[in-house]
Amino acid sequence: MSGSLTSIYNNVSYALNLQSMAMTLLQEQASSGNRVNRASDSPSEAYRILGLNSQERSLSDYQGTVSELIGNLEISSTIIADMSSELASVETLLTQIVGGVYDEEGQRRIAEKIDSALEQLVSLANTRHASQYLFGGADTSKAPYKIIRDDGQIADVVYQGSDTSRSINVSSGLAIETYQIGDKIFHSNDREIPVFLGHTGAAAGTGTSTVEGDAWLTVDHDGTNYRVSIDDGATFTTVPVGGDANLAVTDSRTGKVLYVDTTALTATGAELVRVGGTYDAFHTLISLRDILLNERGLTTQEVIDYTSECVAAVDEVYNLLLQAEVAVGSKTGFLETLSDNLEDMEYDTKDETTRLQEADIAQITIDLARLEVLYQMSLSVAGQLLSTSLLDYIR
Repeated sequence: MSGSLTSIYNNVSYALNLQSMAMTLLQEQASSGNRVNRASDSPSEAYRILGLNSQERSLSDYQGTVSELIGNLEISSTIIADMSSELASVETLLTQIVGGVYDEEGQRRIAEKIDSALEQLVSLANTRHASQYLFGGADTSKAPYKIIRDDGQIADVVYQGSDTSRSINVSSGLAIETYQIGDKIFHSNDREIPVFLGHTGAAAGTGTSTVEGDAWLTVDHDGTNYRVSIDDGATFTTVPVGGDANLAVTDSRTGKVLYVDTTALTATGAELVRVGGTYDAFHTLISLRDILLNERGLTTQEVIDYTSECVAAVDEVYNLLLQAEVAVGSKTGFLETLSDNLEDMEYDTKDETTRLQEADIAQITIDLARLEVLYQMSLSVAGQLLSTSLLDYIR
């Protein structure tokens, strides 16, 4: 024989060991159902599988985030719709007042209903979902609207939320603003020239006023000069002799300024000043309630006239809420589409991972049977080779 017994033994052992390892690998794949159980099984495919698993987790996290944000937006849309419904009811009542349906006692009852609507609107604006305030912009930890009361009634509503929105990542490289800025949704910001509705002779000055919504201009005369006030007489600004075409009158409570043309003043009294394009849902109702309660001693006709003018303010805010509802609905639709896309991407990722990782049990069964037959044959051949006697070797 050409080779030594040691060489034969080593070669046979090596061959049998290779076959045994191959069968062990197939048995492991059959039992686990995975073709790649460790990185050494297939380094390139193992690296790809790790990447796919990471992508699947990321997509699952994004889906969870999108689902939560859709819930927030749906609740926000419902709240805005409820507020729109409240304003529509108020506008109907105002139309009846203007039409002379209610007397003074009826007007006071309507004022009480408006006050209830105001309470409801503020409560809705301060809605919290999942421990997050929905209309505070980036600041979701505190109520966006602070209520100031006078004798139990809401006298002022102050926005204390953030002026910037909160953006949340909903996909790689894509962030969505979902927590609404209340001061943008419930507050109009398209300032118009102030309109003076009384008979004092006051008119809009040339400067850009900072007062918003409805303001009351009080004009009186101290015996020498006219004086004007926009804080219910808390402070007065003296009108120079001959008037001033652009007199700045400041509200001591808020610091807001109204520029008044006083050159044509002819009478004293209180008159309503409307600044279109600056109304918000809350102060509009506060102003309407106070007009109907008539604590300024207005005539019945003045109450009706002022109420008629304020219908436009309610309509302005109502249209603002409708626009917000459409915008929130569009964003909800976008996120629902994104959720479907993320779900499809996650399915494709899982499918590719399965294709790379899962074993073909039928093929493994065939290969394992083939290797077992080969292994048995190898053992038989090895047995014959290793049974060679010393006499056979000498020959």
